[in-house]
Amino acid sequence: MAEEGIISSLIQARYGYGASSASSSISSASVIQATSAISPSPTLEILLRHKSVRNFLPQKLPEGSLEAIIAAAQSAATSSNLQTWSVVAIQDPENKEKAATLCGDQDFIRQAPLFLIFCADLNRLTKVSEQHGLRGEGLEFTEMFLMASLDAGLAGQNATVAAEALGLGACYVGAARNRPVELAELLRLPERVFALFGVAVGIPDLEQPAAKIKPRLPQREVLHWESWARKDSQGDEQAENLKSYDVTLASFNAGEKREGVPAWTQRSARRIETVESLHGRHVLKDVLQQNGFQLR
Repeated sequence: MAEEGIISSLIQARYGYGASSASSSISSASVIQATSAISPSPTLEILLRHKSVRNFLPQKLPEGSLEAIIAAAQSAATSSNLQTWSVVAIQDPENKEKAATLCGDQDFIRQAPLFLIFCADLNRLTKVSEQHGLRGEGLEFTEMFLMASLDAGLAGQNATVAAEALGLGACYVGAARNRPVELAELLRLPERVFALFGVAVGIPDLEQPAAKIKPRLPQREVLHWESWARKDSQGDEQAENLKSYDVTLASFNAGEKREGVPAWTQRSARRIETVESLHGRHVLKDVLQQNGFQLR
């Protein structure tokens, strides 16, 4: 059972309460006050504690972990029960080495005993349509690829929460889209299947410095009531929200001894500044079309 007050303390950590400007603190304080009556919840505690884990012990997962994680992934919502996703589980060290090289050349993928790659999968429905002698025209539209991506994202989130509930650590890998053609060849993906993201899973190495809960944007920046509340005349409010978050995250990075990290707004702007900033992902539309996703 979660301890009394743990939810409030985790919410404080998620918004960096006390570590930023006064306006952000006021915003955080209002959220904490609003949630003060929430009863302790192990599930909510797991969600609020989420952090990326990139240091794993060199040992296999407990027996049955993979199957339980995938069952949890399949328990996620899926549009019209079409279940338009699949996942490739990589455990073989040689295959994991190759996948890690293609996915940003990141060592924590090599360390992790399990690397899951979640895929948008319209191949299955293509075959179902053929089985029943139907045209499957709907599969040629962007809507279906978007649906498959959303389904896979929901499944990946369920899988990550399940892993954390089992005492494991996990880290998402968006770099699975950096070299999509080579990764598809490695995984032998059929037509109309596309690798969206990876999730490295393993037993956290507790002897390594533990990751801390990273603060997010102030809730008032992302939460709108009834309609999109921010008007052009309220641009100053957003500017203040972003300014205070820059301060909050700078304080977090200083506490983690991360020197020279740009402000969040500057780093985010740089991340989308040029084609090169996309790390090879600018070709995704062409790759998708070549693989049978028409995107009409």
